[in-house]
Amino acid sequence: MKITLLYNAHIYTGDPAHPWAQSLAIAGDTVVALDDAARAWAELPGATLVDLAGATVIPGLTDAHIHLMWYAMSLRALDLRDLSREEMLARVAEQAAALPPGAWITGRGWDQNLWADTRFPSAAELDAVAPEHPVALTAKNAHALVANSAAMRAAGVTAATPDPPGGQLQRAAEGTLTGVFFENAIPLIEDAIPAPPLADVVDALDAAQERLLAAGITGVHCVDGNPAFAVIQALREAGRQRVRVVKYVRREAFDAVLETGLRSGYGDDWLRFGGLKLFVDGALGSRTAAMFDPYEGEPDNVGMLTMAPEELAEIARRAVAGGVALAIHAIGDRANRVVLDALAEVRPLAQRLRHRIEHVQLIDPADAPRLAELDVIASMQPIHAPHDSAMAERHWGARSANAYAWRTLLNAGAVLAFGADAPIELFDPFKGLYAAVTRRAADGSPGPDGWRAEQCLTLEEALSAYTEGAATAAGLEARLGRLAPGYLADLLVLDRDIFAGPPEVLLEVRPVRVMVGGVWQWGA
Repeated sequence: MKITLLYNAHIYTGDPAHPWAQSLAIAGDTVVALDDAARAWAELPGATLVDLAGATVIPGLTDAHIHLMWYAMSLRALDLRDLSREEMLARVAEQAAALPPGAWITGRGWDQNLWADTRFPSAAELDAVAPEHPVALTAKNAHALVANSAAMRAAGVTAATPDPPGGQLQRAAEGTLTGVFFENAIPLIEDAIPAPPLADVVDALDAAQERLLAAGITGVHCVDGNPAFAVIQALREAGRQRVRVVKYVRREAFDAVLETGLRSGYGDDWLRFGGLKLFVDGALGSRTAAMFDPYEGEPDNVGMLTMAPEELAEIARRAVAGGVALAIHAIGDRANRVVLDALAEVRPLAQRLRHRIEHVQLIDPADAPRLAELDVIASMQPIHAPHDSAMAERHWGARSANAYAWRTLLNAGAVLAFGADAPIELFDPFKGLYAAVTRRAADGSPGPDGWRAEQCLTLEEALSAYTEGAATAAGLEARLGRLAPGYLADLLVLDRDIFAGPPEVLLEVRPVRVMVGGVWQWGA
Protein backbone atom coordinates (compact mmCIF):
# COMPACT_ATOMS: atom_id res chain seq x y z
CA MET A 1 0.00 0.00 0.00
CA LYS A 2 1.29 3.43 -0.92
CA ILE A 3 2.11 5.66 2.06
CA THR A 4 2.32 9.44 1.66
CA LEU A 5 3.23 11.95 4.36
CA LEU A 6 2.45 15.61 3.83
CA TYR A 7 4.38 17.73 6.30
CA ASN A 8 5.42 21.31 7.04
CA ALA A 9 1.91 22.42 6.13
CA HIS A 10 -0.91 24.57 7.50
CA ILE A 11 -3.74 22.02 7.30
CA TYR A 12 -7.35 22.96 7.96
CA THR A 13 -9.00 19.62 8.67
CA GLY A 14 -12.65 20.62 9.03
CA ASP A 15 -12.80 18.41 12.12
CA PRO A 16 -13.93 20.37 15.22
CA ALA A 17 -12.03 17.93 17.46
CA HIS A 18 -8.72 18.62 15.69
CA PRO A 19 -9.20 21.64 13.38
CA TRP A 20 -5.56 22.29 12.50
CA ALA A 21 -2.56 20.06 11.79
CA GLN A 22 0.98 20.39 10.48
CA SER A 23 1.32 16.93 8.93
CA LEU A 24 -0.95 14.27 7.55
CA ALA A 25 -0.36 10.61 6.66
CA ILE A 26 -2.21 8.85 3.84
CA ALA A 27 -2.34 5.08 3.29
CA GLY A 28 -3.77 4.22 -0.09
CA ASP A 29 -6.78 6.51 -0.57
CA THR A 30 -7.42 7.28 3.11
CA VAL A 31 -6.10 9.64 5.77
CA VAL A 32 -4.71 7.55 8.61
CA ALA A 33 -3.07 9.99 11.04
CA LEU A 34 -2.29 13.63 11.86
CA ASP A 35 0.72 15.37 13.42
CA ASP A 36 2.86 13.16 15.73
CA ALA A 37 0.95 10.02 14.81
CA ALA A 38 1.35 10.89 11.12
CA ARG A 39 5.10 11.27 11.34
CA ALA A 40 5.44 7.71 12.56
CA TRP A 41 4.16 6.52 9.17
CA ALA A 42 7.18 8.15 7.52
CA GLU A 43 9.35 5.36 8.96
CA LEU A 44 7.63 2.71 6.88
CA PRO A 45 9.57 1.36 3.87
CA GLY A 46 8.72 3.14 0.62
CA ALA A 47 6.88 6.05 2.24
CA THR A 48 6.78 9.22 0.13
CA LEU A 49 7.48 12.43 2.06
CA VAL A 50 6.18 15.70 0.63
CA ASP A 51 7.39 18.99 2.13
CA LEU A 52 4.67 21.57 1.48
CA ALA A 53 6.82 24.51 2.65
CA GLY A 54 4.14 25.96 4.90
CA ALA A 55 1.36 25.91 2.30
CA THR A 56 -2.29 25.97 3.37
CA VAL A 57 -4.19 22.71 2.81
CA ILE A 58 -7.98 22.30 2.94
CA PRO A 59 -10.33 19.36 2.28
CA GLY A 60 -11.34 18.81 -1.33
CA LEU A 61 -14.39 20.84 -2.37
CA THR A 62 -17.59 19.29 -3.70
CA ASP A 63 -19.91 21.19 -6.04
CA ALA A 64 -23.27 19.95 -4.81
CA HIS A 65 -25.29 21.09 -7.83
CA ILE A 66 -23.86 20.95 -11.32
CA HIS A 67 -25.14 19.99 -14.75
CA LEU A 68 -21.96 18.13 -15.61
CA MET A 69 -22.82 16.88 -19.09
CA TRP A 70 -24.58 20.09 -20.02
CA TYR A 71 -21.58 22.09 -18.85
CA ALA A 72 -19.19 19.88 -20.81
CA MET A 73 -21.20 20.21 -24.00
CA SER A 74 -21.72 23.96 -23.48
CA LEU A 75 -17.97 24.37 -24.00
CA ARG A 76 -18.67 23.41 -27.63
CA ALA A 77 -21.64 25.75 -28.11
CA LEU A 78 -21.94 29.53 -28.33
CA ASP A 79 -21.22 31.21 -24.99
CA LEU A 80 -23.67 34.11 -24.73
CA ARG A 81 -22.95 35.03 -21.12
CA ASP A 82 -22.92 38.79 -20.46
CA LEU A 83 -23.51 39.66 -24.14
CA SER A 84 -25.91 42.37 -25.24
CA ARG A 85 -28.79 41.55 -27.57
CA GLU A 86 -26.81 42.94 -30.50
CA GLU A 87 -23.67 41.02 -29.56
CA MET A 88 -25.65 37.80 -29.24
CA LEU A 89 -27.16 38.22 -32.71
CA ALA A 90 -23.74 39.05 -34.16
CA ARG A 91 -22.33 35.86 -32.63
CA VAL A 92 -25.14 33.82 -34.22
CA ALA A 93 -24.50 35.49 -37.59
CA GLU A 94 -20.79 34.59 -37.38
CA GLN A 95 -21.65 30.98 -36.65
CA ALA A 96 -24.15 30.85 -39.51
CA ALA A 97 -21.49 32.11 -41.93
CA ALA A 98 -19.14 29.34 -40.81
CA LEU A 99 -21.59 26.41 -40.99
CA PRO A 100 -23.37 24.77 -43.94
CA PRO A 101 -27.10 25.56 -44.32
CA GLY A 102 -29.23 23.26 -42.20
CA ALA A 103 -26.63 22.78 -39.46
CA TRP A 104 -27.95 23.53 -35.98
CA ILE A 105 -26.63 26.52 -34.04
CA THR A 106 -26.93 26.16 -30.29
CA GLY A 107 -25.82 28.37 -27.44
CA ARG A 108 -26.61 29.38 -23.91
CA GLY A 109 -26.26 32.14 -21.38
CA TRP A 110 -28.34 35.07 -22.67
CA ASP A 111 -30.02 37.18 -20.01
CA GLN A 112 -32.53 39.78 -21.13
CA ASN A 113 -32.51 41.29 -17.65
CA LEU A 114 -29.06 42.74 -18.42
CA TRP A 115 -30.15 44.41 -21.66
CA ALA A 116 -31.20 48.05 -22.05
CA ASP A 117 -34.34 46.70 -23.71
CA THR A 118 -35.43 43.84 -21.45
CA ARG A 119 -37.76 42.24 -24.00
CA PHE A 120 -37.10 38.56 -24.61
CA PRO A 121 -35.26 37.81 -27.87
CA SER A 122 -37.42 36.57 -30.74
CA ALA A 123 -37.50 34.17 -33.66
CA ALA A 124 -37.72 37.12 -36.03
CA GLU A 125 -34.40 38.49 -34.75
CA LEU A 126 -32.73 35.12 -35.19
CA ASP A 127 -34.30 34.64 -38.64
CA ALA A 128 -32.72 37.91 -39.77
CA VAL A 129 -29.18 36.69 -39.02
CA ALA A 130 -29.54 32.92 -39.60
CA PRO A 131 -32.47 32.19 -41.94
CA GLU A 132 -31.05 28.88 -43.22
CA HIS A 133 -29.93 27.35 -39.91
CA PRO A 134 -32.05 26.03 -37.05
CA VAL A 135 -31.09 28.11 -34.00
CA ALA A 136 -31.85 27.27 -30.36
CA LEU A 137 -30.42 29.48 -27.61
CA THR A 138 -30.99 28.69 -23.94
CA ALA A 139 -31.30 31.46 -21.36
CA LYS A 140 -28.76 31.75 -18.58
CA ASN A 141 -31.24 30.41 -16.05
CA ALA A 142 -32.19 27.47 -18.34
CA HIS A 143 -35.88 28.17 -17.83
CA ALA A 144 -36.40 29.84 -21.21
CA LEU A 145 -35.22 29.12 -24.75
CA VAL A 146 -35.51 31.13 -27.96
CA ALA A 147 -35.74 29.35 -31.31
CA ASN A 148 -35.89 30.65 -34.85
CA SER A 149 -38.40 29.64 -37.51
CA ALA A 150 -36.13 26.94 -38.96
CA ALA A 151 -35.77 25.32 -35.53
CA MET A 152 -39.52 25.39 -34.95
CA ARG A 153 -40.11 23.83 -38.38
CA ALA A 154 -37.55 21.10 -37.63
CA ALA A 155 -39.33 20.41 -34.33
CA GLY A 156 -42.79 20.41 -35.89
CA VAL A 157 -43.92 23.29 -33.68
CA THR A 158 -46.60 25.63 -35.03
CA ALA A 159 -49.02 28.21 -33.68
CA ALA A 160 -51.47 25.34 -33.21
CA THR A 161 -49.12 23.52 -30.82
CA PRO A 162 -50.72 23.66 -27.36
CA ASP A 163 -48.90 24.66 -24.19
CA PRO A 164 -47.77 21.51 -22.38
CA PRO A 165 -48.58 21.13 -18.66
CA GLY A 166 -46.16 23.29 -16.69
CA GLY A 167 -44.86 25.05 -19.81
CA GLN A 168 -45.69 27.90 -22.14
CA LEU A 169 -45.08 28.92 -25.74
CA GLN A 170 -44.91 32.69 -25.78
CA ARG A 171 -47.37 34.16 -28.28
CA ALA A 172 -47.91 37.61 -29.74
CA ALA A 173 -51.27 39.34 -29.34
CA GLU A 174 -52.52 37.83 -32.62
CA GLY A 175 -51.56 34.33 -31.46
CA THR A 176 -48.40 33.83 -33.51
CA LEU A 177 -45.36 32.29 -31.84
CA THR A 178 -42.58 34.65 -30.79
CA GLY A 179 -40.03 31.84 -30.59
CA VAL A 180 -39.68 31.90 -26.78
CA PHE A 181 -40.39 28.68 -24.88
CA PHE A 182 -40.74 28.51 -21.09
CA GLU A 183 -40.23 25.63 -18.66
CA ASN A 184 -41.82 22.34 -19.81
CA ALA A 185 -42.23 23.70 -23.34
CA ILE A 186 -38.44 23.82 -23.85
CA PRO A 187 -38.14 20.10 -24.76
CA LEU A 188 -40.39 20.73 -27.77
CA ILE A 189 -37.31 22.28 -29.37
CA GLU A 190 -34.49 20.54 -27.51
CA ASP A 191 -35.73 17.07 -28.46
CA ALA A 192 -35.30 17.98 -32.14
CA ILE A 193 -31.60 18.88 -31.80
CA PRO A 194 -29.45 15.98 -33.09
CA ALA A 195 -27.68 14.18 -30.26
CA PRO A 196 -23.88 14.00 -30.52
CA PRO A 197 -22.17 10.57 -30.54
CA LEU A 198 -21.62 9.15 -27.06
CA ALA A 199 -17.85 9.14 -27.59
CA ASP A 200 -17.90 12.89 -28.23
CA VAL A 201 -19.77 13.50 -24.98
CA VAL A 202 -17.30 11.30 -23.07
CA ASP A 203 -14.41 13.33 -24.48
CA ALA A 204 -16.14 16.58 -23.56
CA LEU A 205 -16.73 15.32 -20.03
CA ASP A 206 -13.09 14.32 -19.70
CA ALA A 207 -12.03 17.84 -20.71
CA ALA A 208 -14.48 19.32 -18.21
CA GLN A 209 -12.84 17.32 -15.40
CA GLU A 210 -9.59 19.18 -15.97
CA ARG A 211 -11.35 22.49 -15.40
CA LEU A 212 -13.08 21.20 -12.29
CA LEU A 213 -9.84 19.98 -10.75
CA ALA A 214 -8.02 23.20 -11.62
CA ALA A 215 -10.75 25.08 -9.73
CA GLY A 216 -10.30 22.88 -6.64
CA ILE A 217 -13.38 20.69 -7.15
CA THR A 218 -12.76 17.05 -6.26
CA GLY A 219 -16.38 15.88 -6.36
CA VAL A 220 -19.72 16.85 -7.87
CA HIS A 221 -23.40 16.10 -7.50
CA CYS A 222 -24.64 15.92 -11.10
CA VAL A 223 -28.32 16.64 -11.79
CA ASP A 224 -28.38 16.18 -15.58
CA GLY A 225 -30.83 13.95 -17.39
CA ASN A 226 -30.14 11.26 -19.98
CA PRO A 227 -27.60 10.19 -21.17
CA ALA A 228 -25.39 11.70 -18.45
CA PHE A 229 -25.32 8.61 -16.22
CA ALA A 230 -24.25 6.43 -19.15
CA VAL A 231 -21.58 8.94 -20.15
CA ILE A 232 -20.07 9.04 -16.65
CA GLN A 233 -20.04 5.25 -16.50
CA ALA A 234 -18.31 5.13 -19.90
CA LEU A 235 -15.71 7.59 -18.63
CA ARG A 236 -15.10 5.40 -15.61
CA GLU A 237 -14.90 2.19 -17.63
CA ALA A 238 -12.24 3.85 -19.79
CA GLY A 239 -10.18 4.59 -16.66
CA ARG A 240 -10.58 8.33 -17.17
CA GLN A 241 -12.73 9.37 -14.17
CA ARG A 242 -10.76 11.73 -11.90
CA VAL A 243 -13.55 13.52 -10.00
CA ARG A 244 -16.04 11.82 -7.68
CA VAL A 245 -19.66 11.90 -8.88
CA VAL A 246 -22.95 11.50 -7.06
CA LYS A 247 -25.53 11.13 -9.84
CA TYR A 248 -29.17 12.17 -9.69
CA VAL A 249 -31.51 11.15 -12.51
CA ARG A 250 -34.47 12.98 -14.01
CA ARG A 251 -38.10 12.01 -14.11
CA GLU A 252 -37.86 10.25 -17.48
CA ALA A 253 -35.71 7.58 -15.81
CA PHE A 254 -37.86 7.22 -12.68
CA ASP A 255 -39.91 4.19 -13.69
CA ALA A 256 -36.78 2.34 -14.82
CA VAL A 257 -35.07 3.13 -11.51
CA LEU A 258 -37.98 1.66 -9.57
CA GLU A 259 -38.29 -1.37 -11.84
CA THR A 260 -34.61 -2.24 -11.48
CA GLY A 261 -34.59 -1.61 -7.73
CA LEU A 262 -31.84 1.02 -7.86
CA ARG A 263 -31.71 2.68 -4.43
CA SER A 264 -30.05 5.87 -3.24
CA GLY A 265 -26.54 5.21 -2.00
CA TYR A 266 -25.82 2.38 -4.44
CA GLY A 267 -22.31 2.55 -5.86
CA ASP A 268 -18.97 3.39 -4.34
CA ASP A 269 -16.82 6.35 -3.40
CA TRP A 270 -16.27 7.32 -7.06
CA LEU A 271 -19.71 6.93 -8.61
CA ARG A 272 -22.81 6.78 -6.48
CA PHE A 273 -26.55 6.98 -7.17
CA GLY A 274 -28.01 9.97 -5.36
CA GLY A 275 -31.70 9.93 -6.23
CA LEU A 276 -34.39 11.60 -8.32
CA LYS A 277 -34.20 15.23 -9.48
CA LEU A 278 -37.56 16.97 -9.96
CA PHE A 279 -38.69 20.50 -10.87
CA VAL A 280 -41.60 22.17 -9.13
CA ASP A 281 -41.36 25.71 -10.50
CA GLY A 282 -39.42 28.03 -12.79
CA ALA A 283 -36.88 30.75 -12.11
CA LEU A 284 -36.55 34.34 -10.99
CA GLY A 285 -34.98 35.56 -14.26
CA SER A 286 -37.91 34.38 -16.36
CA ARG A 287 -40.36 35.32 -13.59
CA THR A 288 -41.76 31.80 -13.57
CA ALA A 289 -40.77 30.91 -9.98
CA ALA A 290 -43.99 30.05 -8.13
CA MET A 291 -44.99 32.77 -5.67
CA PHE A 292 -47.68 33.34 -3.07
CA ASP A 293 -48.05 36.96 -4.15
CA PRO A 294 -47.53 38.55 -7.59
CA TYR A 295 -44.23 39.80 -8.88
CA GLU A 296 -43.67 43.52 -8.33
CA GLY A 297 -45.42 45.50 -11.06
CA GLU A 298 -47.06 42.36 -12.51
CA PRO A 299 -50.35 41.94 -10.64
CA ASP A 300 -51.40 38.92 -12.71
CA ASN A 301 -48.09 37.01 -12.51
CA VAL A 302 -47.43 34.62 -9.63
CA GLY A 303 -45.13 32.41 -11.67
CA MET A 304 -45.96 28.78 -12.32
CA LEU A 305 -45.82 25.39 -10.72
CA THR A 306 -44.35 22.96 -13.24
CA MET A 307 -45.82 20.07 -11.28
CA ALA A 308 -49.12 19.96 -9.41
CA PRO A 309 -48.78 19.41 -5.63
CA GLU A 310 -50.82 16.22 -5.87
CA GLU A 311 -48.52 14.86 -8.58
CA LEU A 312 -45.44 15.70 -6.54
CA ALA A 313 -46.91 13.97 -3.49
CA GLU A 314 -47.64 10.83 -5.49
CA ILE A 315 -44.13 10.69 -6.99
CA ALA A 316 -42.62 11.30 -3.54
CA ARG A 317 -44.55 8.37 -2.09
CA ARG A 318 -43.43 6.05 -4.90
CA ALA A 319 -39.82 7.23 -4.63
CA VAL A 320 -39.56 6.75 -0.89
CA ALA A 321 -41.21 3.34 -1.10
CA GLY A 322 -38.49 2.40 -3.59
CA GLY A 323 -35.65 3.76 -1.47
CA VAL A 324 -35.00 6.77 -3.72
CA ALA A 325 -34.11 10.17 -2.24
CA LEU A 326 -35.54 13.35 -3.76
CA ALA A 327 -33.72 16.44 -4.95
CA ILE A 328 -36.37 18.99 -5.84
CA HIS A 329 -35.87 22.32 -7.60
CA ALA A 330 -37.81 25.10 -5.84
CA ILE A 331 -37.15 28.82 -6.27
CA GLY A 332 -40.26 30.75 -5.22
CA ASP A 333 -41.77 30.85 -1.73
CA ARG A 334 -44.88 28.97 -2.83
CA ALA A 335 -42.79 26.27 -4.52
CA ASN A 336 -40.71 25.75 -1.38
CA ARG A 337 -43.90 25.38 0.67
CA VAL A 338 -45.25 22.78 -1.78
CA VAL A 339 -42.01 20.77 -1.59
CA LEU A 340 -41.82 20.92 2.20
CA ASP A 341 -45.42 19.76 2.48
CA ALA A 342 -44.70 16.78 0.22
CA LEU A 343 -41.54 15.84 2.11
CA ALA A 344 -43.31 16.17 5.46
CA GLU A 345 -45.77 13.53 4.31
CA VAL A 346 -43.12 10.99 3.27
CA ARG A 347 -40.42 11.67 5.87
CA PRO A 348 -41.78 9.09 8.38
CA LEU A 349 -41.69 6.38 5.69
CA ALA A 350 -37.89 6.27 5.25
CA GLN A 351 -35.79 8.22 7.72
CA ARG A 352 -32.45 7.26 6.14
CA LEU A 353 -33.06 9.02 2.82
CA ARG A 354 -31.33 12.37 2.32
CA HIS A 355 -33.92 14.57 0.65
CA ARG A 356 -32.89 18.03 -0.53
CA ILE A 357 -34.34 21.21 -1.99
CA GLU A 358 -32.32 22.64 -4.83
CA HIS A 359 -31.89 26.46 -4.65
CA VAL A 360 -34.33 27.47 -1.84
CA GLN A 361 -33.99 30.98 -3.23
CA LEU A 362 -37.01 32.53 -1.53
CA ILE A 363 -38.63 31.03 1.53
CA ASP A 364 -41.47 32.21 3.71
CA PRO A 365 -40.20 32.86 7.27
CA ALA A 366 -42.70 30.32 8.60
CA ASP A 367 -41.11 27.63 6.42
CA ALA A 368 -37.46 28.35 7.20
CA PRO A 369 -37.32 26.09 10.31
CA ARG A 370 -38.99 23.21 8.49
CA LEU A 371 -35.90 22.11 6.57
CA ALA A 372 -34.10 21.27 9.81
CA GLU A 373 -37.24 19.75 11.33
CA LEU A 374 -37.64 17.45 8.32
CA ASP A 375 -33.89 16.76 7.85
CA VAL A 376 -34.03 18.32 4.38
CA ILE A 377 -30.73 19.51 2.92
CA ALA A 378 -30.64 23.12 1.65
CA SER A 379 -28.70 22.72 -1.61
CA MET A 380 -27.87 26.33 -2.49
CA GLN A 381 -25.56 28.30 -4.77
CA PRO A 382 -24.01 31.33 -3.07
CA ILE A 383 -22.81 32.94 -6.30
CA HIS A 384 -26.47 33.39 -7.33
CA ALA A 385 -27.15 35.88 -4.54
CA PRO A 386 -25.01 38.88 -5.58
CA HIS A 387 -25.62 38.19 -9.27
CA ASP A 388 -29.40 38.07 -8.76
CA SER A 389 -29.66 40.83 -6.17
CA ALA A 390 -30.87 43.62 -8.46
CA MET A 391 -33.34 41.26 -10.12
CA ALA A 392 -34.64 40.03 -6.79
CA GLU A 393 -35.20 43.54 -5.47
CA ARG A 394 -36.93 44.53 -8.71
CA HIS A 395 -39.27 41.55 -8.90
CA TRP A 396 -39.64 40.44 -5.26
CA GLY A 397 -39.26 43.74 -3.43
CA ALA A 398 -39.38 43.52 0.37
CA ARG A 399 -39.67 39.73 0.18
CA SER A 400 -35.96 39.72 -0.71
CA ALA A 401 -35.22 39.86 3.02
CA ASN A 402 -35.92 36.10 2.93
CA ALA A 403 -33.99 35.39 -0.27
CA TYR A 404 -30.84 33.24 -0.42
CA ALA A 405 -31.19 33.07 3.35
CA TRP A 406 -28.13 31.01 4.30
CA ARG A 407 -27.76 32.47 7.80
CA THR A 408 -31.45 32.05 8.59
CA LEU A 409 -31.45 28.42 7.50
CA LEU A 410 -28.16 27.57 9.19
CA ASN A 411 -29.25 29.17 12.48
CA ALA A 412 -32.45 27.12 12.28
CA GLY A 413 -30.34 23.95 12.13
CA ALA A 414 -30.47 23.12 8.42
CA VAL A 415 -27.52 21.47 6.65
CA LEU A 416 -26.24 23.62 3.78
CA ALA A 417 -24.66 22.06 0.66
CA PHE A 418 -23.14 24.56 -1.76
CA GLY A 419 -22.52 24.45 -5.49
CA ALA A 420 -22.60 26.76 -8.50
CA ASP A 421 -25.31 25.40 -10.83
CA ALA A 422 -22.84 25.39 -13.74
CA PRO A 423 -23.14 26.20 -16.56
CA ILE A 424 -25.73 28.71 -15.30
CA GLU A 425 -22.95 30.16 -13.17
CA LEU A 426 -19.22 29.47 -13.42
CA PHE A 427 -18.02 26.85 -10.96
CA ASP A 428 -15.31 28.74 -9.12
CA PRO A 429 -15.82 27.60 -5.51
CA PHE A 430 -13.58 30.36 -4.16
CA LYS A 431 -15.82 32.99 -5.73
CA GLY A 432 -18.69 31.06 -4.17
CA LEU A 433 -16.99 31.25 -0.79
CA TYR A 434 -16.43 34.98 -1.31
CA ALA A 435 -20.11 35.46 -2.10
CA ALA A 436 -21.09 33.46 0.98
CA VAL A 437 -19.00 35.53 3.38
CA THR A 438 -19.57 38.97 1.80
CA ARG A 439 -22.81 38.79 -0.26
CA ARG A 440 -20.76 40.39 -3.05
CA ALA A 441 -19.67 39.24 -6.50
CA ALA A 442 -16.06 39.30 -7.67
CA ASP A 443 -16.59 42.70 -9.32
CA GLY A 444 -17.74 44.18 -5.98
CA SER A 445 -21.42 44.38 -6.89
CA PRO A 446 -23.86 45.18 -5.50
CA GLY A 447 -21.72 47.40 -3.22
CA PRO A 448 -19.20 47.45 -0.38
CA ASP A 449 -21.71 46.41 2.27
CA GLY A 450 -22.96 43.42 0.32
CA TRP A 451 -26.57 42.54 -0.41
CA ARG A 452 -28.63 41.98 2.72
CA ALA A 453 -25.45 41.22 4.62
CA GLU A 454 -27.27 39.82 7.65
CA GLN A 455 -27.30 36.53 5.71
CA CYS A 456 -23.48 36.31 5.47
CA LEU A 457 -21.63 33.24 6.75
CA THR A 458 -18.20 32.84 8.29
CA LEU A 459 -15.51 31.30 6.11
CA GLU A 460 -15.55 28.11 8.17
CA GLU A 461 -19.35 27.81 7.81
CA ALA A 462 -19.15 28.35 4.07
CA LEU A 463 -16.32 25.83 3.69
CA SER A 464 -18.39 23.30 5.60
CA ALA A 465 -21.16 23.65 3.02
CA TYR A 466 -18.69 22.74 0.24
CA THR A 467 -17.26 19.82 2.22
CA GLU A 468 -19.11 18.23 5.12
CA GLY A 469 -22.52 19.58 4.05
CA ALA A 470 -22.15 18.19 0.54
CA ALA A 471 -20.97 14.86 1.97
CA THR A 472 -23.99 14.74 4.28
CA ALA A 473 -26.32 15.34 1.35
CA ALA A 474 -24.89 12.21 -0.29
CA GLY A 475 -24.80 10.08 2.86
CA LEU A 476 -20.99 10.15 2.85
CA GLU A 477 -20.33 12.27 5.93
CA ALA A 478 -18.44 9.42 7.64
CA ARG A 479 -16.04 9.13 4.68
CA LEU A 480 -15.78 12.51 3.02
CA GLY A 481 -15.58 16.21 3.82
CA ARG A 482 -12.83 16.25 6.47
CA LEU A 483 -9.12 15.55 6.68
CA ALA A 484 -9.23 13.16 9.61
CA PRO A 485 -8.32 9.50 10.16
CA GLY A 486 -10.69 7.25 8.24
CA TYR A 487 -11.67 9.93 5.72
CA LEU A 488 -10.85 9.84 2.02
CA ALA A 489 -7.70 11.74 1.11
CA ASP A 490 -9.25 14.47 -1.05
CA LEU A 491 -7.45 17.78 -0.53
CA LEU A 492 -6.21 21.02 -2.04
CA VAL A 493 -2.83 22.65 -1.60
CA LEU A 494 -3.37 26.41 -1.99
CA ASP A 495 -1.03 29.15 -3.14
CA ARG A 496 -1.97 31.36 -0.18
CA ASP A 497 -3.64 31.30 3.23
CA ILE A 498 -7.37 31.96 2.85
CA PHE A 499 -7.73 32.24 6.62
CA ALA A 500 -5.40 35.27 6.83
CA GLY A 501 -6.26 38.70 5.52
CA PRO A 502 -9.52 40.12 4.17
CA PRO A 503 -12.13 38.10 2.26
CA GLU A 504 -10.68 39.40 -1.01
CA VAL A 505 -7.94 36.77 -0.70
CA LEU A 506 -10.63 34.31 -1.84
CA LEU A 507 -10.68 36.07 -5.22
CA GLU A 508 -6.94 35.59 -5.65
CA VAL A 509 -6.26 32.12 -4.26
CA ARG A 510 -5.69 29.19 -6.60
CA PRO A 511 -4.98 25.51 -5.96
CA VAL A 512 -1.45 24.45 -6.84
CA ARG A 513 -2.01 20.73 -6.23
CA VAL A 514 -5.21 18.70 -6.07
CA MET A 515 -5.40 15.19 -4.59
CA VAL A 516 -8.35 12.82 -4.95
CA GLY A 517 -8.20 9.49 -3.19
CA GLY A 518 -4.52 9.79 -2.29
CA VAL A 519 -3.49 10.48 -5.91
CA TRP A 520 -2.35 13.85 -7.22
CA GLN A 521 -4.91 14.41 -9.95
CA TRP A 522 -3.89 17.94 -10.88
CA GLY A 523 -0.91 20.23 -10.50
CA ALA A 524 1.70 17.80 -9.21
